[in-house]
Amino acid sequence: MNAAALSAHDRPIAGRTILQIAPRLDSGGVERTTLEIAEALAGAGARALVAAEGGRLVGELQALGGEFLSFPAAAKNPLAMAANVGKLAALILRERVDIVHARSRAPAWVAYAATRQTKTPFITTWHSAYSEGAPFKRRYNSIMAKGDIVIANSRFTAGLIAERHPEAASRIATIPRGVDLRAFAPEAVGPQRVRALREAWGVAPDQRIVLLPARLVRRKGHRVLVEAAGRLKGEGRGDLVYVLAGEGGGAYGREIDKAAQAAGVGELVKRVGHCTDMPAAYLAAAVVVAPSLEPEAFGRTAVEAQAMGAAVVVADHGAARETIAAPPDCSPRERTGWRTPPGDAAALAAAIGEALDLGAAARDELAAAARNHVRRNFSIERMCARTLALYEAALGLTRP
Repeated sequence: MNAAALSAHDRPIAGRTILQIAPRLDSGGVERTTLEIAEALAGAGARALVAAEGGRLVGELQALGGEFLSFPAAAKNPLAMAANVGKLAALILRERVDIVHARSRAPAWVAYAATRQTKTPFITTWHSAYSEGAPFKRRYNSIMAKGDIVIANSRFTAGLIAERHPEAASRIATIPRGVDLRAFAPEAVGPQRVRALREAWGVAPDQRIVLLPARLVRRKGHRVLVEAAGRLKGEGRGDLVYVLAGEGGGAYGREIDKAAQAAGVGELVKRVGHCTDMPAAYLAAAVVVAPSLEPEAFGRTAVEAQAMGAAVVVADHGAARETIAAPPDCSPRERTGWRTPPGDAAALAAAIGEALDLGAAARDELAAAARNHVRRNFSIERMCARTLALYEAALGLTRP
């Protein structure tokens, strides 16, 4: 993102100190958004502090103009969290922090208590549609609705917060996740990057890739794709390879491998681990899928894939209904992807097949519609400008 585009040193945010707190700075939507906001703050003349336990993105944060503060923000033990309240309050006072922005539940509990002591404005962002069951879990989640401003990353998430926490309804602001349209642009990815990924993944030149970019956890729907792969092979589509790009594995990874063998596609399903070049991965894919079994609060990968002009198939629930335009909610010419019933492998296979069968002109039209959809609604510039405007509004807030 071009931080200079947001620079305005005469803005109320200039010279102020904003502290974001998250468990760690590894890969993921929470971490990436934290860095993007830090860059925007630095570009607007503010101090951008991030408190976390460390992680692979610390160096990048510092390169973008943010300041890293080592803090045990991932602690979930109640005694450790209680001890962290005093530590964070001291940090807020020492660094003269004007706003604290919590991006995860455990550090949010600590930040809430610390900001009550220091009378500092407190902001939260719901990055996830937190599951609820036992009363304790509902209580644990409720901290994310206690911000002076509560940011929802989609209209779906905003509705969820208002339903579960009606007392917070007047404090909810919806700011969709942003995508870096400089990095996620087809023209920004050279063919050598795509070739390098295909070779690293062991994909033959005559094979087309169906890509599922997500951590290997059950709710992401890898088993649904494996079943769909078996159906597609049975229909004679033997030129496809299914790339599962994401961290994790363990018992669930072995379960995926066994399911693939049972479906007759063991040699076609590849678990490749974390991918560091997602723009090239999307460009390498013939189809990108996100068959989540549970509603996604936003669905970053579907938006990134659209920015690259990829054909995208998602499960039809949660925020996917906002991020993917598909009939009957739009005309066929306005389509940016496909939405299929969650857990329905037959529907997923049919949608993948339809996407693969598009002619060149129809594929170009889909790609153009998808890129325009992201440009209008999901740019980093839009997300950062709206977030900084909320920070400026919060500067007038003090806790009782």
